[in-house]
Amino acid sequence: MSEDLIAFSSKADMLEKSKTYWNPDKTQFWSDSGVPLVIDRREDYFIYDVSGKRLIDVHLNGGTYNLGHRNPEVSHAVTAAMQHFDIGNHHFPSLARTALAEALISSAPKNMSKVVYGSGGGEAIDIALKTARHATQKRKIVSVIKAYHGHTGLALATGDERFSNLFLSDRPEEFPHVPFNDLQAMEDILRPRDVAAMIMETIPATYGFPLPEPGYLEGVKKLCETYDALYIADEVQTGLMRTGELWAITKHGIEPDIMVSGKGISGGMYPISAVMVSERAAGWLSEDGFGHISTFGGAELGCVAALKTLEITTRPETRSMVHYISDLIGRGLREIQAVYPDWFTGIRQNGLVMGLEFNDPQGAKYVMRELYDGGVWAIFSTLDPRVLQFKPGILVTPALAEELLDRVEVAIGRSAIAARKAGAFA
Repeated sequence: MSEDLIAFSSKADMLEKSKTYWNPDKTQFWSDSGVPLVIDRREDYFIYDVSGKRLIDVHLNGGTYNLGHRNPEVSHAVTAAMQHFDIGNHHFPSLARTALAEALISSAPKNMSKVVYGSGGGEAIDIALKTARHATQKRKIVSVIKAYHGHTGLALATGDERFSNLFLSDRPEEFPHVPFNDLQAMEDILRPRDVAAMIMETIPATYGFPLPEPGYLEGVKKLCETYDALYIADEVQTGLMRTGELWAITKHGIEPDIMVSGKGISGGMYPISAVMVSERAAGWLSEDGFGHISTFGGAELGCVAALKTLEITTRPETRSMVHYISDLIGRGLREIQAVYPDWFTGIRQNGLVMGLEFNDPQGAKYVMRELYDGGVWAIFSTLDPRVLQFKPGILVTPALAEELLDRVEVAIGRSAIAARKAGAFA
């Protein structure tokens, strides 16, 4: 770290200034939660607090670090690209943007035709929603209750009321919500044929990764076709091999009309996101290609990072290792659950997408605190704090997986004791 640019007298001093100049509520929340983390060095699947404390990262900032922190291959690609590229000019054709677009379309469901770039997931969701509205000439967007699709303008309205109400973005007449895994509710809202699109994460992340029931997503897709609404697959957190396939939606045999990728698409090295659209949805790109302008969207350095990330992610050995590690960690977690069945009540798993359920409305917070003390960083699900988001990286080694399970077992045992003392469960 360049000490002449970034220097504080102590960690406590930095935290106080964070509250003063950055985000007082969030800074205080983590301190009160027993997680006074200030990330300093990071590499592979490890992050280090400024105090030197090492943590195995199974939060990965929502999957941003699927390939680990500062993946050497991605870092090298970006460093080399900086000798030739910068962010580029979003108005003009670009070698890097075109190369990445071609690679994404080649990797995507067969009906995908074009790519539109953003700088982050929320912007990409906004692009997807605007695209759906243009294609259908309808306004209404349906999402599921407890959804999360980002915090930007249109994206915010599709999510949970905790955030949409805060910024006066709750618009139920244009952005209705229906329960997850309820086909009848979905049909009821689509039947009037006034819906532009249905948007859904293939496995809703911030809701704690509840798994779609067999046939649910397929049924939603059929309903969208029946009632002339587009299907938008939000693959920001479930894509990029996390489920053992590059895109989770393809495990259901679904070709969405629009698909969104972000977070891990550049290996955490440069902000970029991508919206893949079918020919049916791509009309505005021919009608008025200036319809969405994003200065940093599709930044050329980000495209280079994403090209290397996509290449690493699609290697046959990467896919094989994801399946192996998913099985190893899943079996280990079930063994731990058998020891603490009254506390550790459920495991939601699809590949390396995992939600661990605990027997208290705030149960995952107890576990998070003990994991932090024990050298593991995982985060509770914001919209269902019973559930711990547990997201090992796709290049995790068997040795690290075993170490992770050992630390998790200890932390879950300690969290059970802490929760009992607090009267959380008998």
